[in-house]
Amino acid sequence: MKLILHPAREKSLLRRHPWIFASAVKTVEGNPASGATVEVYSAAGEFLARAAYSPLSQIRARIWTFSDEPVDEDFFRRRIRAALALRSALQPAPSSFRLLHGESDGLPGFVADVYNQTLVLQSSSAGSEYWKQTVADLLTQETGIADIYERSDADVRALEGLPPVNGILRGAPLDEVEVLEGELRFKASLARGHKTGFYLDQRENRRRVGALSKGRDVLNCFCYTGGFSLHALAHGAKSVLSVDSSADALALLEENLNLNQLNDGRHNSMEGDVFQLLRKFRDENRSFDLIILDPPKFAPTAAHAEKAARAYKDINLLAFKLLRAGGMLATFSCSGGVDAALFQKIVASAALDAGAEAAILGHFSQGADHPVSLHFPEGAYLKGLLCVKR
Repeated sequence: MKLILHPAREKSLLRRHPWIFASAVKTVEGNPASGATVEVYSAAGEFLARAAYSPLSQIRARIWTFSDEPVDEDFFRRRIRAALALRSALQPAPSSFRLLHGESDGLPGFVADVYNQTLVLQSSSAGSEYWKQTVADLLTQETGIADIYERSDADVRALEGLPPVNGILRGAPLDEVEVLEGELRFKASLARGHKTGFYLDQRENRRRVGALSKGRDVLNCFCYTGGFSLHALAHGAKSVLSVDSSADALALLEENLNLNQLNDGRHNSMEGDVFQLLRKFRDENRSFDLIILDPPKFAPTAAHAEKAARAYKDINLLAFKLLRAGGMLATFSCSGGVDAALFQKIVASAALDAGAEAAILGHFSQGADHPVSLHFPEGAYLKGLLCVKR
C-alpha cells in the first residue's frame, strides 16, 4: 500500500519531520486500514518513509521510519530498547520516569510512564492503536513490568476516530501509586489523575522552584495534587496557599501533606476558579513573594493560540499585580500551540500592562526523560520563565 504526495510536498520529510498532513497527499494506493503501515513516495516516485495511515485525521500519516526497514515486532523492540538505554543514562536515576515519548522516541502516538513496578501506556493515534497490544507485550518483556494500566482517554483520540479507553491493559495494576522525588512522596491515581496520573515532566522544575521558597509567602495556582506546594514547604516556605478548581485534587494534596508530615499550619488550600480568585486577591490587596502559574493546556494546537494567549496574559498580568517588589513568578505553558518565543512575548505584555518592571532569571523546560527530537520542535511543549519583579 502506497501514499503518494503532491509535487514539492516532500520537503518536510526530507528534513525528517514525522507528520504528513492530508493536504500533502495526492493519492492513496490500495485500501489501507486505519493504523496500517503505508509506504510514502514523492510525486517523482522516490521512496521517502514508512508511516502509519490515519484516514480521519488531518495528520494523515505519522512516520515510523525513514529507512527501508520493515515495521514489525522487531522494529518496535529496537525502539523500546533504545528508549530504555537513553533513560538508563539519567543520573540520579528516578524511580518514576517517562519511558516512551512519542515522536521523540520514534514512536508517534505512544507514551509510556513507569511508576516503580507499574507502567501506564497511552495510545493517541491510529498507528499506535494498531500496534498497541504488540507494544504492551514488548514493554513487559523488556522492562519486566507485568502490570500495565492504559490511559488512552485524551481528547486528541477523537480526531483519529478512536474512543477513549481507561482501564487495565495487562496484569493487575493498583489504581494508586507512589512517586518519589528526593525525600518527598506523592500519591497518584492512575485512573482519575491528569495525563498518566502525575506530571513527571515538572520534576526538576519543582525542585528548582522549591529551592527559591525559603522564608517566602507562596501562591501555587492550578496546584493539582501539590507538587510545587510540597517542595516549597520542604524548603522552608513561610506560607503556601494552593489553589485549584478540583476538590479531588485538593483532597489528594492533603493526603500528600500528611504523607510527608508537612501539614504543620503553614499550608492552606482553596478550591475555585483561578482566574476569579486571582481577581479576588487583587481586590483584597493581597500579595506574595513567590507565585507559581502552572495551568492546563490552553492551546492544544496553533489554531487555538490566539484564545490561549488572552488566557495566559490574563493570569500573568494578575500575578504581576500580586507580587511584592523583589518577588518571583514561575510561570509555565504546556500548550503545543504556543512556542517559547510567543510565551515570552505574552508574559512581557502582561508585565507591561500590570505596570511592573521585571526581568527573566531563568527558563524552564520538560525533564530529560521527555526528550525533544531536533526534527520535531513540537515536542518541546513545556516551557516556562522565572521572572523577578523589580
